[in-house]
Amino acid sequence: MNFHPVILSGGSGTRLWPLSRAAMPKQLLALTEQRTLLQATVQRADAIQGARPPLLICNEAHRFIIQEQLTALGVGDAGIILEPTARNTAPAIALAALQIAQTEPDALMLVLPADHVIDDNAAFADCVQQALRTAAQGHLVTFGIVPSGPETGYGYIKQGQALDVATAPAAHAVAAFVEKPSLANAQQLLAEGGYTWNSGMFVFSARRYLEELRTHQPDMLAAVEHAWAAKTVDLGFIRPDNTAFAACPADSIDYAVMQVTRHAAVIPAAFGWSDVGSWASLWQIADKDAAGNAVIGDAFVADARNSYVRAEHRHVAVIGLDDVVVVETADAVLVMHRDKAQDVKRAIQFFEHNGRSEHLEHVKVYRPWGWYEGLDEGERFQVKRIMVKPGQKLSLQMHHHRAEHWIVVSGTAKVTVNGKEVLLCENQSTYIPLGLTHRLENPGKIPLHLIEVQSGAYLGEDDIVRFDDTYGRTGH
Repeated sequence: MNFHPVILSGGSGTRLWPLSRAAMPKQLLALTEQRTLLQATVQRADAIQGARPPLLICNEAHRFIIQEQLTALGVGDAGIILEPTARNTAPAIALAALQIAQTEPDALMLVLPADHVIDDNAAFADCVQQALRTAAQGHLVTFGIVPSGPETGYGYIKQGQALDVATAPAAHAVAAFVEKPSLANAQQLLAEGGYTWNSGMFVFSARRYLEELRTHQPDMLAAVEHAWAAKTVDLGFIRPDNTAFAACPADSIDYAVMQVTRHAAVIPAAFGWSDVGSWASLWQIADKDAAGNAVIGDAFVADARNSYVRAEHRHVAVIGLDDVVVVETADAVLVMHRDKAQDVKRAIQFFEHNGRSEHLEHVKVYRPWGWYEGLDEGERFQVKRIMVKPGQKLSLQMHHHRAEHWIVVSGTAKVTVNGKEVLLCENQSTYIPLGLTHRLENPGKIPLHLIEVQSGAYLGEDDIVRFDDTYGRTGH
């Protein structure tokens, strides 16, 4: 049975700071394997019989990174819808439903968050096939994860009457949705039986989903339809109208549709699922040593138990500590008790309230043309390493407050300053005085690496005046 995978990639993943940040959230990171969570999700869906090209919903800041990760998978025919502003999952899924309904109103949609981990892909595929059969009968199907314990971090779904017992796993009508319970209530739900965790994954037809929105959330659907009618397309990205979408009520699919429809169904599932919602949950699914420690990267751990230790850039040593999380990155280190995994948000709030940027970007910042990495900074100077991909170029720009020196480390640089072009090779350099228009380009077939030394009164990334940009950007 054919279906359209719809991948939701709008989350920020702040609970996995300092690895996950606004510019590079957890779904774009390789946390459990060499592939990123997004790439694993796309490939998992694509491997199921009947899968059509995927449709991704993301925000504008991540569009080029997502496009690059899809290209690395060889998925060149994916559709990417840019959510103009965050309005939660119900409106985002409506955008996908409208796109699909243009040509196939009754087509089935498999809606998946981009940041989940699933161990048993074969069992997952079996559940999807059953969900497709159930959705083809007019139901809105969700997957309920068979609980492994009294978890308080998930909502629960109470199973009702079985809808189809001819094939396994059997689909059931949804009897009730239960909010995230206390520990005592979670234990009671497991003792009663018939309850599963709410996974946030769904299958239904585009037509049925839009009908449910029209019945239960008419204002939401109207706003999304207006945004969709005024959409534009550039560089392959679909852009719904920002003003119309901003007027849309914000709500999750759970509240807007699933908890009010009379056609909700649930399939109990056991395929090794995790939403990787915290460092504690990542420790739970990680490979561990005999002492229960999950150690990633260049780390030494002694006399420690049940801890998660991750070193990204430097050697990390943890001695004599139990039940801790230690995560090291180039510019930040997190050390906390594993039971406090949900409190990472307190650090994010501190950064926000004090005008800091450690929650927004890493030292290495990705751009559509490549990346740059901060190496050193001080009063009136800053040093960066820059990589430009073959055939790519930065915007034609100028700065009001800084001059720049560029030294080519490897590759070939085409530099344009006030209309004059020059080619630079390894160990050659150039100087761009303050106020002159300039552009950097890689005309070669290998990556261009160079060192940039900035000097001036103000060195912020917002000191850029763009005159022309291949990628249609107006900000930095």
